[in-house]
Amino acid sequence: MLERIKNDATAAVTELLTAAKLKSGDLLVIGCSSSEMVGERIGTHSSVDAAAVLADAVLPLLRQAGVHLAVQCCEHLNRALIMESAVAEQYGYEPVNVVPQPKAGGSFATAVWQRMERPTAVEHIRAHAGLDIGGTLIGMHLREVAVPVRLSVRRIGDAPILCARTRPKFIGGVRAVYDDTKL
Repeated sequence: MLERIKNDATAAVTELLTAAKLKSGDLLVIGCSSSEMVGERIGTHSSVDAAAVLADAVLPLLRQAGVHLAVQCCEHLNRALIMESAVAEQYGYEPVNVVPQPKAGGSFATAVWQRMERPTAVEHIRAHAGLDIGGTLIGMHLREVAVPVRLSVRRIGDAPILCARTRPKFIGGVRAVYDDTKL
């Protein structure tokens, strides 16, 4: 199962980076139920091992692309987000004081916290794209106009995934002209 999670995650994130047209400096939010990845119901069987495999698969891909990661914590931390302190400062996000744990924040948030150089938690962000693993409801952390992204990868482990990218709003009505590169 762990090898499958690694392979699924690598394929999904690689495909999402391209499909969402993410560029260096953009922000990707990932919400993850490690319980769902191992075939259990969300919030019932937190898997530190599955979360560690996921973190080790996605972090190098995002670092190589220059894309910043924000990880949504579980509802016990009001879905706060874990990110590098420098990124929070760059985006003007105010830190809050909490350290995720497997049963309060989630195994994936904990694994990412342990792998970041200077992690911090924040309450609100507006990400350029998102990956929801197992129905964690990341939509509140995306920019206003979210567009579904369908990948060839449908699951990470046993968890269904949903992806989105964002785009600027269309304004101006029928006579407006739009920049096709921002669609």
